[in-house]
Order: sequence, then C-alpha cells, then structure tokens
Amino acid sequence: MKPAPTPLLVQESEVDITAVRAQGAGGQNVNKVSSAIHLRFDIPACSLPDDVKQRLLALRDKRITQEGVLIIKAQSHRTQDMNRLDAFARLHALVDSVAEAPAVRRPTRPTRASRQRRLDTKARRSETKAGRAKPLDS
Repeated sequence: MKPAPTPLLVQESEVDITAVRAQGAGGQNVNKVSSAIHLRFDIPACSLPDDVKQRLLALRDKRITQEGVLIIKAQSHRTQDMNRLDAFARLHALVDSVAEAPAVRRPTRPTRASRQRRLDTKARRSETKAGRAKPLDS
C-alpha cells in the first residue's frame, strides 16, 4: 500500500490578504465593515514544487490570471476572521487537488474475445438491416 502523501503547505507570507467590503444584501453591516477577504497567491513566485506549480497553472480556472496569480474572494461569513479561514481553506483545497500527479494511462489492446463479440454484433446488425431491404425483382 502506498503511504499517504504529505500535505503541501502554503506559507502565509506568500499570500497577500486584503479586507474589502462585501457585496450584496446585508444592511448597515455590509456598508460599514470590511469583512470580505481578497486573497492573492502568486503561483510562479511561491515555494511549492515546480511540478505542482505547473499543474496549478494548467488548471482552467477563471480565478487564475494571465500572470499566474490566484485570486480568491471570500465573503460568505459575517466576520473577517471566518472569511480569512474560508479563503485559506479554499486555497489549500485547490493546492491539494493538484498535489499528486495524475496516473499515467497505459494503453491496452482489446482481447480476442472482445474483438470476436464486436464482429458478431456487427454481423447480426448487418443481417437485421439486410432483411429490411426491398426484394429484388427477378
């Protein structure tokens, strides 16, 4: 059995966190308090292994800019601390999703029995369709 991979940790010093005002309904609290969090993570400049960086940059994710900066906005909670934790959790989840390299697919050849089943099915289908043809006038 393969040992569990060690989780990759993102250094807090590599992340730029900005508090902004949340959008949407919420009354006076939304208008007064900067409780939403903008988390910016520069992928090319981080200390993650190069292969993990490449897999992160290869993701087709709209949160990753052309320059390779991942931007996460967390505003679902009422407090700044909870939104900060939510943003870091989402960042770690994204990094963990690409931490392990995908398995290499080794192409296989079809078995003799599967080739024979395919040919038998084709022959039966051909007979069915041939039976639908108009009879020839001789």
